[in-house]
Amino acid sequence: MNIVVLGIDLGKTLCSLVGLDREGAVVLRRRIRRASLTAFVEKQSHCIIGMEACCGAHHLARQFVMGGHEVRLMPPEYVKPYVKSHKNDDRDAEAIAEAATRPTMRFVPIKSEAQLDVQTLHRARERLVGTRTALINQLRGVLFDRGIVIPKGRPKLNLWMRENLPDNTLLTARMRQLVDDMVDELHALDHRIKQLDQEFEALAKSDQRARLLRSVPGIGALNATALAAAVGDVSAFAKGRDFAAWLGLVPRQITTGGKPRLTGISKRGSTYMRVLLIHGARAALPYLARMDTQLGAWLQALLKRAKRNVVVVALANKPARIAWAVMSNQRPYEAVMASKG
Repeated sequence: MNIVVLGIDLGKTLCSLVGLDREGAVVLRRRIRRASLTAFVEKQSHCIIGMEACCGAHHLARQFVMGGHEVRLMPPEYVKPYVKSHKNDDRDAEAIAEAATRPTMRFVPIKSEAQLDVQTLHRARERLVGTRTALINQLRGVLFDRGIVIPKGRPKLNLWMRENLPDNTLLTARMRQLVDDMVDELHALDHRIKQLDQEFEALAKSDQRARLLRSVPGIGALNATALAAAVGDVSAFAKGRDFAAWLGLVPRQITTGGKPRLTGISKRGSTYMRVLLIHGARAALPYLARMDTQLGAWLQALLKRAKRNVVVVALANKPARIAWAVMSNQRPYEAVMASKG
């Protein structure tokens, strides 16, 4: 039995394996426990191992590469078209093995343990920010039910809490105690988020790729560390537009009858990365539009003919492309001054 391609459908406890020979015929079908997967693969001769890029896949991929195998990780949505008939684990593994042999398949670079650590920190921060937003909304609702209306914005809420809450007489004793507890919880969340932000600042200074990315307009410590962790091998993207498309920042194209039609951005890829870039672009837009650079001149012209949110998304696309160039060339971004002619 000479296995050339091994497709693995990963599960929490059981994994389905399908092996293909050089002609693409199935020579192995097996289900083994996940705890025994590494030992089984170590006994196989050098082969191509295909897996979906899911939870735990990068860890296993690093182990298999150390064993001399070639590992190809693929997005699950790209594997789905190769599933024959009704879905089950064996057919999924066969589809993974077949997809791994396709010359046009787009593979996911294997992430290092350090990259996964940074991504986990970002996910933890995202969860804390979501919890804080939910708590603020609930706090506003509790106060609004008692006739207390607070202006929009977290800074104004904090200001009201400091100046007006101690002397407020509209709340009952029990509600006052509840609001005090919610405020304490809010302060604790703020402190934890601030700690993570400080950690990202330190990471952005110590990581070479993150330092290069911080030279790009609209990219700060959060964006730089998130991009550096998300992008394994930047050579997987042929050009800056491919990188922007991977982030979902390019228009969605619908072509029929030879007539192309562009709609809103595709919103593919990581929502978190896209949100960070768009927020960074929104914050940097006023400053960049005033600069005497080619980027500033382009923004000034765009602001005259497009809505502000459209300009923000267009600006988010620019740093993504520049970030690809910075990572590819290993050189910091240098602004080009606008021509006076």
